[in-house]
Amino acid sequence: MKNISRRLWIKKTSILTVGLAGSFAHIAAFAKKQKSLTILLVSGWQDVNIGDIAHTPGLLHVLQTFLPDATIILWKRSNGEDVKELLNRNFPKVKIIYGGVDQDKNVSNPEITEAFTKADIMIHGSGPSVVGQQNLEAWIKATKKPYGIFGTTIQNIDKTLQPILEKAAFIYTRETESLKVLEGVGIKGKHVAFAPDATFYLNIFNDKKASDFISENKLESKKFICVIPRLRYTPYHQFAKVNWSEEHIEKVMRVNAENKEKDHAKLREAMIAWVRETGNKILVCPEMTYQVDIMDELLIDPLPDDVKPFVVKRGYWLTDEAASVYAKAHTVLSFECHSPIMAASSGVPFFYLRQPEDTIKGQMYYDLGFNDWIFEIDKTDGKQITARLREVWTNYEGAKAEIAKSMKDLDQLYKERTAYVKKVLT
Repeated sequence: MKNISRRLWIKKTSILTVGLAGSFAHIAAFAKKQKSLTILLVSGWQDVNIGDIAHTPGLLHVLQTFLPDATIILWKRSNGEDVKELLNRNFPKVKIIYGGVDQDKNVSNPEITEAFTKADIMIHGSGPSVVGQQNLEAWIKATKKPYGIFGTTIQNIDKTLQPILEKAAFIYTRETESLKVLEGVGIKGKHVAFAPDATFYLNIFNDKKASDFISENKLESKKFICVIPRLRYTPYHQFAKVNWSEEHIEKVMRVNAENKEKDHAKLREAMIAWVRETGNKILVCPEMTYQVDIMDELLIDPLPDDVKPFVVKRGYWLTDEAASVYAKAHTVLSFECHSPIMAASSGVPFFYLRQPEDTIKGQMYYDLGFNDWIFEIDKTDGKQITARLREVWTNYEGAKAEIAKSMKDLDQLYKERTAYVKKVLT
């Protein structure tokens, strides 16, 4: 009898053990399937432009908001220490790696090789073009894992870029004009869609530095406007290494010289009206480093003597301080594309004075319904800009409500696009 009981006990124990083993195996398999997503993000194209700097924290915020369990490794192209510190301070969980790609599409930094192994997917961040094409090529050569593009303008597609785009798991362009370019070479589908420039989701600030500057210059919150100059073509040949022909440099210099005064005279007209009719101040500030050198010539020196005392200047700054100052401004008027976006991210009214040479990226303003806030500069005069600014300061709450209305769809757009990114890996 005892032997029978013992045999029954052994049988039941064996069944239980097998059952538990099966359960543990199922749990392990489920856990493996549900493991945290690791994203390798390539971004950070240059540090001489607060707009280009803003792409990276903007997209990091998008990914951390809508894919909160993901581990993110940032492969940063530019290597300025100030921007690195800014990102480390605001995104302490994000590992930042650096390193180039050689002509054979190989990487030399072991950290990049390790990231290739760990990452489930590579994402090319927001930018003026597929700036990180070499980075994508290295990923494609080293792995068989998916990759995609998030919030990028694609204005030209050559024979080296097209096969990369054709095999992408997703392509999100920051305006709809790029979608037409893609369709023109036969690239379309549910994986090709509009996702606004990630700068719209910027959430980094430096309130202390901004408050100190505002206090030192006797600016009052919501009682000063910011104005940002820009030449028709960025003169990169004057401060960076570029592979430009003499003919192209001549064109850049000529077009800039022909248009700089007539463009900025239109903005000065609005500046004069602001000071004379409201008695409030103006901050002239840069989006790019070179603009510090053209502020006086184009926006300050030609002003009437009674207006000049109301003008404050700011040297080059970083994105977090600029974002905090824009948040305190009444309105931001800019020839550059990204300072208005940074203002919009804080609910601040803005004017984007769009120059035709500034690529197709400006279409994103129309795509998001900001039609009343973008001014095609060759079709606009100073009186129109001034009249619109007057409307804003006379009905400021209404202006802010208009901005908020156009911003409301951003969350849903980013939510849908990131959901598709996750779907690619399931």
